[in-house]
Amino acid sequence: MQSLVIPLLPELPGLVHASASGTVWAITATLLASAVATPVAGRLGDMYGKRRMLLASLGLLVVGSAVAGLSTTLIPLVVGRTLQGLSAGVIPLGISIMRDELPPERLGSATATMSSSLGVGGAVGLPTAALIADHASWHLLFWISAGLGVLATALVLRLVPESQARTGGRVDLVGAAGLSTVLVCLLLAISQGADWGWASGRTLGLSVVGVAVLVAWGRWELRARQPLVDLRTSARRQVLVTNLASVMFGVATMPVRLVQPQVLQLPTATGYGLGKSLLVTGLVLTPTGLVMMAVSPLSARISAARGPKTTLMAGAVVIAAGYGLGVGLMSAIWQLMMVTTVIGAGIGLAYGAMPALIMAAVPISETGAANSLNSLMRTVGAAIASAVGGAVLAGITITVAGATVPGQNGLRVAMVIGGAAALLALAITTFVPRRRPPASADA
Repeated sequence: MQSLVIPLLPELPGLVHASASGTVWAITATLLASAVATPVAGRLGDMYGKRRMLLASLGLLVVGSAVAGLSTTLIPLVVGRTLQGLSAGVIPLGISIMRDELPPERLGSATATMSSSLGVGGAVGLPTAALIADHASWHLLFWISAGLGVLATALVLRLVPESQARTGGRVDLVGAAGLSTVLVCLLLAISQGADWGWASGRTLGLSVVGVAVLVAWGRWELRARQPLVDLRTSARRQVLVTNLASVMFGVATMPVRLVQPQVLQLPTATGYGLGKSLLVTGLVLTPTGLVMMAVSPLSARISAARGPKTTLMAGAVVIAAGYGLGVGLMSAIWQLMMVTTVIGAGIGLAYGAMPALIMAAVPISETGAANSLNSLMRTVGAAIASAVGGAVLAGITITVAGATVPGQNGLRVAMVIGGAAALLALAITTFVPRRRPPASADA
């Protein structure tokens, strides 16, 4: 869902009769909606049933895809993309169901594979969307996603049992509204700050409101009898440190996605661009997600033998090594593919370890909320990296044939930022307790 409309962006203003700045909301709306929906869906899953919320999320995906598929103007397209974003809780909900249903010997590999599927979807989606957009109506992209959503819903109904582990209680509506306000304000300021100006009234105003509401929300959650997010559980050392590291891993996953498409698509007249099509670009980036899936069993084995902390640290080292290679290797397709493969392997190791660390530190009744919060941390990190990387690429430019394009030094700086984020994640992970027994259900 995140990469679905990327191939359409250059033509989207003409397709929906809107400005280029307006059509960016086809991506921004999905980002904001997914950030808001992920923690809320996780908490509701703990309260009312994870399978039920999984089906609700898939239902939103199908409806959103149909709305976007029928759209001919910007507003219904953004509405459809927002509904698609609201389905983002499927990954943490699925991991939580696995904890409830699978025997311990299967849980590690299953959750590692599920977590890694985040990368597979994005990597495979880009070339697939580019191919369809080049040879068929752009509406077909959304009808295919709707069909896949219907198929997933049927499979869940047929194969996935409902977990009996529930907390009950009432929905913390104030907490949900407060967290939604915080996320929308801060992520909107981060994602749009470069276009609006970092010192503009809108950016600063949203930032101030977001921070003020965050403080008030935190006080409310600490006092609420049944909070949306149990901050006391989230403050446990293993959970807190893992979430902080997850922010840095989210930062570390983005620069390669920003830099390599630029290198592949920039004209050869720049001296470093390869002048390739969007379809070729998508195919070059595909190994990132496929390698993530391929290394997920290795991630589970390392976690079983040495603990998920070791796996998370190994992932950070591999990602940093990949960015180290990427700073110098960007002059040929094989070099770019090697860099994406190494970085994808590191992300796969890390993403497979995060759910294990979280689930080992929280009671089973809070699995959905805890996994969703961890997923949210990665989203926040990716949004920060996108904003920072975009500012770097916009600030270090050259002019070719009258057009301003990112300079090679800017591309290298962005790769250095990715490597530095991975090393910072490594440093943070050292503070995770080496091993601790799983929390009991009444912890």
